[in-house]
This record gives sequence, structure tokens and C-alpha cells, in this order.
Amino acid sequence: MDSIEKLNSAITLIEEARGVPLSASCVVHRGEILEILDGARVALPTDLDQAIEIISARDQIIEEARTSAEQMIATAREDVARMVEQTAIVQAARDEAQRILDDARALADEERAEVESYIDGRLATLEVILNKTMEAVARGRERLEGAGDKDVLSQLSDEK
Repeated sequence: MDSIEKLNSAITLIEEARGVPLSASCVVHRGEILEILDGARVALPTDLDQAIEIISARDQIIEEARTSAEQMIATAREDVARMVEQTAIVQAARDEAQRILDDARALADEERAEVESYIDGRLATLEVILNKTMEAVARGRERLEGAGDKDVLSQLSDEK
């Protein structure tokens, strides 16, 4: 900003000026100070225009930043809502999967118990049949043994 520099030069010139004895006044070269102040007056409208442009640009940048920030916040909120929803869906899916596994295990245990009961019944029937068969075999062997003795006895009685 050229006008501020010129005003600072004018202030410095006055501060460094020779003072008038017994007074608050000073001696300043009229031409020199007028030249500096005239340059400040010429530069001031340009500097003010630049300042106005900078302020307008700043306001526009701030508004764009605010709009962008609001959009980012809205997007972030949507993302968070979607993530929370997905988390709820995932948890519901896990709960459902656990329920299905528990039901399948219970059904498998029930069917295993039914199969074991059926097999035990069939084995018990087979045991009864085998016991009867063993008894029949034992009776048959006893008869065979007894028949052999009778044959020997009948041969002895025939020889006499």
C-alpha cells in the first residue's frame, strides 16, 4: 500500500523536523511535505480499491469455505448414518446367524438322540433274537448229545 508508506514518510519527516524554541511547532520544508502528502492522496483511491477488492475476495472465499464445510458436514453425517445402519444390519445378521446355528445344533442333538434310541431298540431286538437263537442252538446241541447217548444205550441193549 503506497499511500500508507507516503503517510509514514510524512509522519517521520515531521517527527525529525527541527523544533521552534519555546513552542510545540517545528520547521518543515513545505515543498517536501506537500509532495509526500500529494503522492499519498493520489495513491489512496487505488489502495482503497485494492483493499475493497481484497475484502470482497475474502468475503467470497469465506462464503465458499462455509458452503464447502457445510457440504462436508452433511456428507460426513450421511456417512455416519450409513455406517451406523450397516453396523445395525451386521449385528442383526450376526444375531440371526447365531440363532440359526443354535436351532441347527438343537435339531442335530434331537435327531442324534432319536437315531441312538432307534439303534438301541434295534440292537435290543437283535439281542433278544440272538439269545433265543443261542438257546435254540444250546437245546439242539443238548439233544444231539442226548441222542448220541441214547444211540449208545440202544446199541448196548441190542447187544444183550
